[in-house]
Amino acid sequence: MQTIEMALLIQDTVLLPGGRQELRMVTPNQLLMVANVLKGHYRLALAASKSNSFPPCYETATECEIIDFHQLEDNSLSIVVEGRQRVKVLSGAQLRDQSWIARTLPCQNWQHEPIAEEFEIISAALEQFYEVNPDLLELYSQTHLEDAAWVSQRWLEVLPMYNKDKLLLVEQPDCHKTMDFVLQLLKSHVDV
Repeated sequence: MQTIEMALLIQDTVLLPGGRQELRMVTPNQLLMVANVLKGHYRLALAASKSNSFPPCYETATECEIIDFHQLEDNSLSIVVEGRQRVKVLSGAQLRDQSWIARTLPCQNWQHEPIAEEFEIISAALEQFYEVNPDLLELYSQTHLEDAAWVSQRWLEVLPMYNKDKLLLVEQPDCHKTMDFVLQLLKSHVDV
């Protein structure tokens, strides 16, 4: 497989294929990075920050596409990114403007699969979560609550967990361990 050079956006959050996030770009280097991505100079990868690391992120990242943007009242730029492809960050370099460029290698995304009956509660709970958090739901033109990979990845994006723990699940070959984890988590809250 061929490696790909990408602009690396390092955030405190995890974004996975099929997921969407709205991000605020404030610093000049972030704005320059967005401009270079939109001009086609680089593809964009989003990675979760990790201290004491070079580059300062986890090696599992997600190639994403800027699907929308607008100027906020404080004149900063808001972009909406959508995760496309998991990638592994092999190396990185920090440019003079403090932005990061990374050499990446594509990884296999989780395959789409229907939700088994025993896991339908996970899908229903995610639907309820979006009803309570309409700002997140508004990012999606459509949801895929019937797809186990899509549902489990959305849970990993929103659960209040350490990124290192989320990425242990992300690095699995499929969504099954994540589905089991979320099911146990939901059952533990129902049983209390």
